[in-house]
Amino acid sequence: MQVALVHDYLNQMGGAERVLLALHALYPDAPIYTSIYAPERVDPVFRQLDIRSSFMQRLPLIMTHHQPFLMLYPLAFERHDLREYDLIVSSSSAFAKGVVSRPDALHICYCHTPMRWAWASNEYIERERLGPLVRPLLPFCLSRLRQWDQASARRVDHFIANSPVVAERIARSYHSQAVVIPPPVETDQYAISPVQEEYFLVVARLVPYKRIDIAIEAFNRLRLPLKIIGAGRDQARLERLAGPTIEFLGWLPDQQVRHYLGQCCALIQPGTEDFGLAPLEAQASGRPVIAYGAGGALTTVVDGVTGVFFHEQTPAALAQAVRGFRPDQFDPLVIRRHAEKFDIKHFQRRIAQFIAARLDNTRFQRPAGVL
Repeated sequence: MQVALVHDYLNQMGGAERVLLALHALYPDAPIYTSIYAPERVDPVFRQLDIRSSFMQRLPLIMTHHQPFLMLYPLAFERHDLREYDLIVSSSSAFAKGVVSRPDALHICYCHTPMRWAWASNEYIERERLGPLVRPLLPFCLSRLRQWDQASARRVDHFIANSPVVAERIARSYHSQAVVIPPPVETDQYAISPVQEEYFLVVARLVPYKRIDIAIEAFNRLRLPLKIIGAGRDQARLERLAGPTIEFLGWLPDQQVRHYLGQCCALIQPGTEDFGLAPLEAQASGRPVIAYGAGGALTTVVDGVTGVFFHEQTPAALAQAVRGFRPDQFDPLVIRRHAEKFDIKHFQRRIAQFIAARLDNTRFQRPAGVL
């Protein structure tokens, strides 16, 4: 049986890319089809894999400025030739699910969220601070993308959602039911540190929807140390907002990220995440999370046990939560045990069982080594 993996883009490293690596471990011989691939921007392990990018790879500035090319992504994925594959597993928050397969092939989509800019377009336009030439055209483009997004969803045989919130969005946007399988965390890579320092921590891509500006404004008011790990197109603006207690560490290798996670007072998550792996990585290190109480945080954080929620997405509400936060009220062992429920071995077992059952239904043989 021939298997292909499909992923939106490989020009950044985040939770979706870690899911892709976990899927690839189930099918190590499967090529990965994507739109664009920047080896220097993702985990070096990708350089050992069979990555097949689209014609968009040759477009100027595509790796750093995606907005001008939004309307080309559907074509890029539809032009991938997947006729030889019996099983296609797409990892998608936008376009990857739109590949065209044989009628008798099985297409399973691990959906991180329905296309954010198509289904939350007003918020997207506001957050991205688009120029005067782009803004008038965007509503028309996003309307066309919504139509394509719904049509391409019908090419998927089965959806897997990364959280109950995303399963609800899939039902609302695509009129399809999804099984929920949370993303994986390699908890063996994290450990409880005997050392705790006085700083708070953000680990995230520096893009507008992550709402890191809320954390910066809150910690400017509090005058408490906040370290920010990550890189992205919003970095220059965020650095302008930051006061003297805010430190930008940039993109760091996983080993250094684990060091900072293990020794922080708490991880701060100010945005609404579809799922969010950073809170689980902090909890695997025994550290609590202060999170906006919406989206994936409702799945990953246990209020009062592994962290605390703030319920208004404002600097004032976050600052109040930090003022009331007491690290010694949380048991690192209890926090870590919660994170272990999301370990990668559970993820791969559930994915493998889900795919095997659907393969049985389509009269395919199980892939060797999956179960």
